[in-house]
Amino acid sequence: MEVIHHYNNFPENIKTIVTIGTFDGVHIGHRKILCQLFKNAKATGFKSVLLTFFPHPRMVVQSNNSIQLINTIDERIETLAKTELDYLVIQPFDRDFSNLSAFDFVRDVLVTKLNVKSLIVGYDHRFGKNREGDFEQLKEYSHTFDFDIQEIKAQDINNTAVSSTKIRKALDSGVIDIANEYLTQPFYMNGIVVKGQQLGHTLGYPTANIEIPEVYKLTPKNGVYVIQATYKNNTHYGMLNIGNRPTVNGKNKTIEAHLFDFNETIYGEDLKIEFLYFLRDEEKFYTVDLLKEQLDKDKQNSLNYIKKQVNKVS
Repeated sequence: MEVIHHYNNFPENIKTIVTIGTFDGVHIGHRKILCQLFKNAKATGFKSVLLTFFPHPRMVVQSNNSIQLINTIDERIETLAKTELDYLVIQPFDRDFSNLSAFDFVRDVLVTKLNVKSLIVGYDHRFGKNREGDFEQLKEYSHTFDFDIQEIKAQDINNTAVSSTKIRKALDSGVIDIANEYLTQPFYMNGIVVKGQQLGHTLGYPTANIEIPEVYKLTPKNGVYVIQATYKNNTHYGMLNIGNRPTVNGKNKTIEAHLFDFNETIYGEDLKIEFLYFLRDEEKFYTVDLLKEQLDKDKQNSLNYIKKQVNKVS
């Protein structure tokens, strides 16, 4: 997969089959669109292209800086690189781009620059200034500019339509199993290990404090999770707490991971955290000893879950 920043940098004279969208999470609905894209690309010989946007359009059009995304742009690239996609075009989304009319977007971007010969869109796709364009307009433009158009119907799981919004709500509620099912992989975060107050060491549970550089990255519900961490291409199971550490009157939200059978000092290092299971809500304990007892239970429950999952896979 080749990553291209801005549609103006797309190579000339390449016939393409294109799909469009933010694809936050690259969830099961997105993957149905991608599967159709790849199938058609093989049948036609056209190169498959995903035109995506960053920052998220709502951050620009609505000046909404509070939106939380399932993926950072780097995570989106990482996930899509594992597919058959030929080109990922990341279009910087700014005011000027948002003011392109639906007609100008199709003519100037899709036809002139991306050389689209076939276009695949989701069932609810809107485009152009003020989201004025819809599938009916795309059908008109396909005749004007001589390209094929295909609409993908809503993808359902158990009669529930999948969307990035529903996945965000599941993560906000700690329903990790549902979020992971929709994503077709564990929800994950990439962060940097920073120094904390080292309370975990005194309890026998040293933690890696994770700092997420991207402020727009969604953080799941406060609580304790079973996780799998990747450090320098090695994986380690563990448990992780998200919250304010009420037992010690913490004031700021922290993300703290305790990795089982791991005792390296890794300040400043990158750590990938995959969320496997929600254990419990964050609690305030009246004494540190009670907190230690609960951590012992959390570890045992985590190990029980991990053992069960490993046996299921094997």
